[in-house]
Amino acid sequence: MSVESTHQETIVLHAGHRKDETTNAVAVPIYQTTSYQFDNTEHAGNLFALKEFGNIYTRIMNPTCDVLEQRLTALEGGAAALAVSSGQAASMIAVQNIAQAGDNIVSSTDLYGGTWNLFANSLKTMGIEVRFVDPEDPEVFRGATDDKTRAYYAETLPNPKLQVFPIKEVADIGRELGVPLIMDHTAAHGLCRPFDHGAAIIASSCTKYIGGHGNSIGGIIIDGGNFDWEAHKERFPMLNEPDPSYHGAVWTEAVKPLGPVAYIIKARVTLLRDCGQAMSPFNAFLILQGLETLPLRMERHCGNAEKIATFLDGHAKVTRVIYPSLMEGEHRRRADAYLEGGYGGLVGFELEGGTESGRKFIDSLKLFYHLANIGDARSLAIHPASTTHSQLTEEEQFATGVSPGYVRLSIGLEHIDDIMSDLSQALDDA
Repeated sequence: MSVESTHQETIVLHAGHRKDETTNAVAVPIYQTTSYQFDNTEHAGNLFALKEFGNIYTRIMNPTCDVLEQRLTALEGGAAALAVSSGQAASMIAVQNIAQAGDNIVSSTDLYGGTWNLFANSLKTMGIEVRFVDPEDPEVFRGATDDKTRAYYAETLPNPKLQVFPIKEVADIGRELGVPLIMDHTAAHGLCRPFDHGAAIIASSCTKYIGGHGNSIGGIIIDGGNFDWEAHKERFPMLNEPDPSYHGAVWTEAVKPLGPVAYIIKARVTLLRDCGQAMSPFNAFLILQGLETLPLRMERHCGNAEKIATFLDGHAKVTRVIYPSLMEGEHRRRADAYLEGGYGGLVGFELEGGTESGRKFIDSLKLFYHLANIGDARSLAIHPASTTHSQLTEEEQFATGVSPGYVRLSIGLEHIDDIMSDLSQALDDA
């Protein structure tokens, strides 16, 4: 980064790219290519043997994706990053990079429905056990840990429960036991930096607030560079023992000249290479355009959401509003401790008429879009129990914060009067 800054408004515009060295173009070019010319056979051999680093094939790396990786690394204060095809791919790779059949991770129950399904069902078929615990008491993570535990996993601002996770408390327990904390940071980029509170890895969807315009699927994994994998060799054999897929490379030793990035390099040159969840360079370009305005958008998302939460809290037909600033006790303390500049753009609420009223409300909306996404510039609404969390059992839905009458709003950037007007007329029909 040629322009040094610690301010996120500057980082999202300048980190990782100043100009194209060939053409002097300021906008990040779209390197829409599959492959890259090698200088000679020695150069090709060195790249494949990891004796030197450079571009080989876009399934593994791409210059457009590289700028996105550098920019998000700088934004979150990490060491290195890996762009992938979706947030789901980021969650999967983040776990598989250090856990294999016979291992387990301990996860918060406060999860997005797709992540719950991934952990409870798909990972189970691969022999990886996921132990779900309620983060109300951070000590439950300690109690669920054994010699085969490879990571803790949680969402910074859980979608849709919206109870901020106790990052430092759980990270401290993990570091005492030698277990890294992986944070799904999808709903809180620009509001919190998990690495500052002890988290080791970030795995997020770029589809949501980072991209911000509902036009591109993508994910990111960011290595904090702050976890000592070598100090816990028995817990992390995949990083500390010879890897047969790379001529017996021991990752914690092989990449030392590059810094504390063994975790992210292994993810790139083994899992991404073998499984192919690569981000399209065109998607990376579009996500970069969104990232440039992330701080500005988050300010507006949070400001509008705060006003909507207050409005709903005083409405006669609304029985309960779920928003961090309206919470009390420990949940409010955590929100104030970890979120800076706003409490997020998501608002949940329940209607006195339950499921039927919730459906009538959504069907009556005119400005809001009814779709399965969050973090769009536009305002969005959905009924999680019948959509995003519908594959979960009723018990699992309640564990994630979803009741039959719960409605989730993703508050956009429209004028607050127009947002409130649409909600008012829909509530009248509910």
